[in-house]
Amino acid sequence: MKTISKKIMKSLMQLVAGAAFSCMIMAALPVSAQGQDKSASDPQFKVKIDFDRWHDVPELYADMKRLQKAYPKFLTLQSIGKSAEGRDIMEMTVNNPETGPELSKAAMYIDANIHGNEIQGGEVCLYTIWYLMENYGRLPGVTKLVDERVFYILPTVNPDGHQYFMEGQGGGARSGHVPVDDDNDGLIDEDGPNDLNGNGVIEQIRKYVPGEGNYQVNPYDPRIIEPVPFGKKGDYILLGYEGIDDDGDGMVNEDGPGSYDPNRNWGSDWQPDYIQGGAMDYPFQLPEARAVSEFIMAHPNIAGAQAYHNAGGMLLRGPGAASGGEYPASDVRFYDELGKNGERILPFYRYIVIWSGLYTVHGGFLDWTNDGQGIPTFSNELWSGKQYYTSPELQAQTKDPNSPISGVKGRYFFNEHLEFGDLYTEWKEFDHPQYGKVEIGGSWKKTYGRLPPRFMNEELCHRNMAFTLYQADEMPKMEIGETKVVKIDPKVYRVWVDLTNPKVVPTITARAAQNHVVRPDLLLLDGDVKIISAGWITSKETFNYRHAITQEIDQKQLNRIMIRNGHPGKTTRTIQYLVKGSGKITVTYDSVKGGKVSKTLVLR
Repeated sequence: MKTISKKIMKSLMQLVAGAAFSCMIMAALPVSAQGQDKSASDPQFKVKIDFDRWHDVPELYADMKRLQKAYPKFLTLQSIGKSAEGRDIMEMTVNNPETGPELSKAAMYIDANIHGNEIQGGEVCLYTIWYLMENYGRLPGVTKLVDERVFYILPTVNPDGHQYFMEGQGGGARSGHVPVDDDNDGLIDEDGPNDLNGNGVIEQIRKYVPGEGNYQVNPYDPRIIEPVPFGKKGDYILLGYEGIDDDGDGMVNEDGPGSYDPNRNWGSDWQPDYIQGGAMDYPFQLPEARAVSEFIMAHPNIAGAQAYHNAGGMLLRGPGAASGGEYPASDVRFYDELGKNGERILPFYRYIVIWSGLYTVHGGFLDWTNDGQGIPTFSNELWSGKQYYTSPELQAQTKDPNSPISGVKGRYFFNEHLEFGDLYTEWKEFDHPQYGKVEIGGSWKKTYGRLPPRFMNEELCHRNMAFTLYQADEMPKMEIGETKVVKIDPKVYRVWVDLTNPKVVPTITARAAQNHVVRPDLLLLDGDVKIISAGWITSKETFNYRHAITQEIDQKQLNRIMIRNGHPGKTTRTIQYLVKGSGKITVTYDSVKGGKVSKTLVLR
């Protein structure tokens, strides 16, 4: 009895000691860790990337390399060419090799930053790569997209302009950096903006000329300078933006870097410079345009494209010019469905046609991809100014002249109360080498207006990515549905095969068929049989032939039927074969943009 008591006592003492040690450990832990289920917190990201700041080109590429290193199975990183100044144009391919090689699947092409100052598109591209990888295997919708589709993503197709903008030069950053003699003096890019006060912003210059000017300070807000009413004189004149006459020709800032438009150098509806300003001398003259066009033409599986621009909150589609004519009705229908759902995904964005809703563009990227490559393409103009004040009540106040957020006043209110003065540069005196005593300032920093506030950028990235992933999901995807084999005579069979494209976009757009820019879809039948006839039917019950292919056509052609107009979206069509023979046959539908599917049937 005494022995048992000693054992019990020893066990009790061990339990008490263990409990005391556990209490000591718990006391040492942070309160948040005590008793917390790990599943209660969001999982840590494998790759942490900040989307509340702007990346320059080396940072973009470094993050792409980090992602590729973290997800080598899915990601392939390559340079597709060099910019005018020798920078790489980097492309990331997202593909699951276990579900097939990339050229066998419909691909979504995504690029950004063709205009150097439109940098947030690069952030959306980077966010898209990151989001697809971080959520593969976790979100079924993302997993399905990565398994079924391919993504070609280029965060900047104008790395020279991007880096020039990021390094502090707001002026002239829209262009690329192929040298151009803008003022026809035999010199190139010799008189661009000058950041005279060294604050990283190309600002306005004004000179005080009491009673002799054509501008005045707004009586209610001294930060605002405005034209004087007709017939009156003001106290200021505006002398343009910061700069000096670098080449001594009497003009300022007239020959800066580039000074052309990289989105007017594409081969569809290209027009010379005197018709379309910024077009350069001939299509694909720019090295960036050549590199991108060669990449796209080498990937005929690209079935959808998105080119991110800014700003204005628009989902743009072609045509770029009225002279191109409206798209065929069947193409307009699928564009409309995608665009109208895009407006639901992206509040304050409008789905519009470029030439009729914005302005005329000749030689634009969208016309080249849609008309010249048969690729349905959208261009999202990222960021809408209406997003500064988003509720219906605030929107109404922006139109009320008595409101502190109406018109231009709303800019200053947002800057003061949400950005704490970060966006605006005040007027300050400056001794200009040519103009004498002036004031420099009164300008919005380069990130204001065209770019979202940093704290709102992640939502912009996510919503625009979501629309582009929706577009990718609605690219064509051929499937084989119900099949049936009926014996109608010894060794003679009637074979029915349902061919389905459940997606919105057809395998060949009507414009692509008109322009003969996409290889016809192929309907193939392999097997040791003689094909008596083949044709589309509208009813398996009545054998109602439509566009029937008769026995008189060469036997070889019945094994390989070309479908020049492709397969429409959201449509099932039934092919009927009459064959003589036995054994197995394989029916294959082979589409460049809709994929390749096969079904093997037994004749019995």
